[in-house]
Amino acid sequence: MSRIAYVDGRYVRHADACVHIEDRGYQFADAVYEVWSVFNGRLADTQGHLDRLDRSLNELRIETPMSRSALLVVLYEVIRRNRIKDGMVYLQVSRGAAPRDHFFPVGVRPTLVITARSVDRKAAATKAEAGIKVITQPDIRWGRCDIKTVGLLPNVLAKQAAKDAGASDVLLVDSDGLITEGGSANAYIVDQAGVIRTRSLTANILAGITRAQLLKILGTTDIQLKEEAFSVAEALGAKEVFVTAATSLVMPIVDIDGHKIADGKPGPVATALRAAYIENAIANA
Repeated sequence: MSRIAYVDGRYVRHADACVHIEDRGYQFADAVYEVWSVFNGRLADTQGHLDRLDRSLNELRIETPMSRSALLVVLYEVIRRNRIKDGMVYLQVSRGAAPRDHFFPVGVRPTLVITARSVDRKAAATKAEAGIKVITQPDIRWGRCDIKTVGLLPNVLAKQAAKDAGASDVLLVDSDGLITEGGSANAYIVDQAGVIRTRSLTANILAGITRAQLLKILGTTDIQLKEEAFSVAEALGAKEVFVTAATSLVMPIVDIDGHKIADGKPGPVATALRAAYIENAIANA
């Protein structure tokens, strides 16, 4: 079956989907996006992603392309037409198409694109059972990483550096030697006192929706959480290191820059949190 995309009011074959050559998302990265996980045909963390989409649009002064209820209808129609049971949905809204000019165009409506694809959950589970290797890279992203824009070239370069080094992902490091985020995920350690630490949202990081759900889950346990920064050295000496994102869920890290974390295997905290997140996502989708 051919994949189906939604482009500005039309459902079209994925291979035929296109936007105008002067779309500002293409020319200026003047666009935002969201990614949902899909479990059993249902969107995970629906409202959190919609709330963040609204915030990103407002921060960039891009008009909302349609009401929330209408958008949900389209999202689920894309899932249905692609026969997605377990997978992901990608949504992008640009400021629209207009003659190239840095100033905001007047009277132009936003461009809305939605795609979906299946995900092999068994393969992802196998990856999580083994854990991943990462490298560190300087965080050279712009100063508004709290907005989920499509301006991801620094992330692309960092992730490619990881691939070239035989690793799966990166941990980005600021000028103070503190880890900010993964290449497309929030980062955590379990320190030697058994405390989970993750960077505060007051820093220049994205408010991850998977992160928010994980913190809610942690609130039902006796595990202590601190929203504070940690250094590369602290990560190397941690009991566990892991990242969270809509695509990777909870993913243990077992090696940083060639240095094994603890015994080099996923730890019990990350493993338990991954299982709890999936159970919660399925129950509430």
